Amino acid sequence: MSMEDALGREHPPCVGAPRIVSLVPSLTELVCDLDLGGQLVGRTGFCVHPKEALRSVSKVGGTKDVKLDVLRQLAPTHVIAEIDENRREVVEEIMGFVPHVIVVHPRAVDDNLGLYALLGHVFRREHLAARLAAAFAAARAELDAQARSLPRERVLYPIWREPWMTVRRDTYIAAMLGAAGWDTLPAEAVSRYPAFDWNAPWLADAQRVLLPSEPYAFTVRDEAEVGELARLPVTRIDGEMVSWYGSRAIAGLRYLAELRRQLA
Repeated sequence: MSMEDALGREHPPCVGAPRIVSLVPSLTELVCDLDLGGQLVGRTGFCVHPKEALRSVSKVGGTKDVKLDVLRQLAPTHVIAEIDENRREVVEEIMGFVPHVIVVHPRAVDDNLGLYALLGHVFRREHLAARLAAAFAAARAELDAQARSLPRERVLYPIWREPWMTVRRDTYIAAMLGAAGWDTLPAEAVSRYPAFDWNAPWLADAQRVLLPSEPYAFTVRDEAEVGELARLPVTRIDGEMVSWYGSRAIAGLRYLAELRRQLA
């Protein structure tokens, strides 16, 4: 039996010991949580969790600038990539010399369940994938209950400065925040990660600013500046808990439930 990835490509269960390269930080963590750390032969420089397990794993560059010569030398049987994180032309080139390239594209909170099932199936870790799915369901139920108990809020979630950028509502980040009862602004945008200025009319609808630790590492100084620009309450939050899908999403759901309680 095979399962399909985000490109509709079928992936059967692996035969023998796989050699895995992950080009996505959160998926590297998921690979390790599926007890596949021993089969992980390559990662990006941004793959930092779990720290100790990754010390001896070779780096193949960044998510956008993969060093294909290094990757070739590792002779992977499987490469894991993501549509937003990795460049299409790079992934297509990798498909020319790696037998199995698994491409994912989570955009909804519950897409994590599909990630667990797909990687659990391909790497024969169905029992561990099922445990993650159960933990995810429990955390999701906790967040859902918390979100229902409070009125929804409209929030600005900057992800970059110079230029200032935020997220569209069909992104995974917006979906996670939406599950917590926070509706991101703008309500509509052409780009998935639109640039904005502080005079944008839609900012008048915002009730709060959530300032994440990544991809831009906003500081205390940034927090003060944004507070003056937006004239709204500003809270610095852990960006990994909002943007990292995979096994980190379980902790992320619980983190958002607690944060929602604290800010209510």
